[in-house]
Amino acid sequence: MADVANTGTIHDIGYQRYTGQRLGRGHAVRSLYVYSFRTVFGMGRSAKAKIFPFSVAGILLVIAVVAAAVKAQFKVEIPQLSYVDFPGTLSFLLVLLLAAVAPELASRDLRNKVLPLYFSRPIGRDDYVLAKLAALVTAVSLILAVPLFVMFLGGAFSGSGLSGAWGQFTDFLPGLLNAVIYAIVLSAVALLIASLSSRRTIAAGAVVAVFLVTTPISGVLQVVGTETMRQLASLFSITGILSGLRNWLFGGSAEPAIGSFGPLYAGAAVVLVALCTALLVYRYRKVAS
Repeated sequence: MADVANTGTIHDIGYQRYTGQRLGRGHAVRSLYVYSFRTVFGMGRSAKAKIFPFSVAGILLVIAVVAAAVKAQFKVEIPQLSYVDFPGTLSFLLVLLLAAVAPELASRDLRNKVLPLYFSRPIGRDDYVLAKLAALVTAVSLILAVPLFVMFLGGAFSGSGLSGAWGQFTDFLPGLLNAVIYAIVLSAVALLIASLSSRRTIAAGAVVAVFLVTTPISGVLQVVGTETMRQLASLFSITGILSGLRNWLFGGSAEPAIGSFGPLYAGAAVVLVALCTALLVYRYRKVAS
């Protein structure tokens, strides 16, 4: 029987080496940031994905227009809708928004098992976390900043003159800073919770549950506790920490009464954001690649 030689054939099917510019890690992180920011608003996806974020943004804008109209017409400011109180008064809408969009940023990638593609190169796990968090913070800040700016325009052009416009501006800046603080703290907490489950509905429910469970605890302590306990009670609620910090930094409404514990509320907010960010990084370092 004759020997049969093993033969092979090389076919040229047109593959070529990449000769273009290699943009590197920075470009990859920026691209992920932009993509995540667009995801918050449902851009590049179906119309259904756009309904809730734009509905929440629209509601906040309508409330701001009403507040600005009341101020311009009657020269009266609604206390709960002042610049610094606006995010706190409508924080329940922000929680619902985060419950809807945070799982889109975290849970979907876990469910679809695409993280190994992200982490292949050049983007790192820490880059992934920080880009997602920065995009969410930016989106929430923008959703709050637009209504505040509308309120500022309504107050500045209500016929109060240059001095009145300057007074509105000096009130607007603390309100804008407070909005960014709310965005940072709420986004860090929501994204961490969402990253713990690959199922979007479970992650959304968990986000709402964490905020809802902590609020009654604070309320009970304010009712049954001593004067000192009432001043510290808001530390047991995420939104309470933000309200206490707002009162210490900017004044705002009288509630909650925090006494001389303002620095403690500031420290609690910083620790909360740092802890959530660290746990997010730890979470994604443990995700199998």
